[in-house]
Amino acid sequence: MGKVCLIFTGGTISMKIDDVNHSVIPAFSADEIMASLLHSDIYNDLEIVEFSKVPSPSITPLMMLNISKLIQSYLDRDDVLGVVVVHGTDTLEETAFFLDVILNSKKPVIVTGSMKSSSELGFDGINNLVSSILVARSSRSIDKGVLVVMNDQINAASEVTKSNTLSLDTFKSLDYGPLGIVDNKQVIFHRNVSYQRTHVITDEIVSNVHLVKAYAGMDSSFFEYLAKDPDTKGVVIEALGRGNMPPMSLRGIQVLLDQSIPVVLVSRCPSGRVLDTYGYVGGGKNLTDMGCILAPNLNGQKARILLMLALSKINDKNKLKEIFDLNK
Repeated sequence: MGKVCLIFTGGTISMKIDDVNHSVIPAFSADEIMASLLHSDIYNDLEIVEFSKVPSPSITPLMMLNISKLIQSYLDRDDVLGVVVVHGTDTLEETAFFLDVILNSKKPVIVTGSMKSSSELGFDGINNLVSSILVARSSRSIDKGVLVVMNDQINAASEVTKSNTLSLDTFKSLDYGPLGIVDNKQVIFHRNVSYQRTHVITDEIVSNVHLVKAYAGMDSSFFEYLAKDPDTKGVVIEALGRGNMPPMSLRGIQVLLDQSIPVVLVSRCPSGRVLDTYGYVGGGKNLTDMGCILAPNLNGQKARILLMLALSKINDKNKLKEIFDLNK
């Protein structure tokens, strides 16, 4: 049997409650976390790498790129079955989606973490870690893209989101449900991923892609501010409903488009896709006629990641549209 590589980045799984300030802080190394599995039958043939020891709000897209390069180096090895990335949960879905887009391998890549620290009742970190190793070793996980394994559920990186600040089952695919489960050490898949995976193979990313949330009465001022910044490379808008915007915001959006700054629309709703259904001023059809791009089934944070990666290769509006259309 081949090896599974575990890449630790930090997160709640490595934390405990500090007795002095009564808050959760980083405390344990990768080796200390793995010590609890020393006598487990799944501990054999694991290779441990400590990439970082940071909470996930400290993870940047550049770090995601470096993590992806490290993962790819392991996936290219004949003796490696798959890779598990241990990550804080706040930005876990962004790193998982980043890896799903950029990695070039059919081998399983699993991203996992913990909602509770080791000091808390119901600490879920070790169970999530064990389940992730089992999924990485399963032949059923091959060619399913990057997977998120938490609370014994298996979700696709493109579909899953953190839906609750506290619950152990916070990671949900709201529109589709999980791909499968881990039950009594058995990896069971109920369905395949529901989309055509988008791949952007690149060695770099484009920074200064902004994510903006729409609201009632929103005007043009912030979009005009972004357009004046020479470093602005792209804007993703979490639009209203099906992908609509207040009329007062259109002038600023047009300024961005006139400067060849791509504008991508998602919905601020937690479920459902955007579509250019409405033809009124500020409606989705009005916005696509202006030149905005729809990201049908992605949320804002994932659309931003995809735009950052896509802009490293192309800046043609029609080609960008083709990349986002793959997620219909």
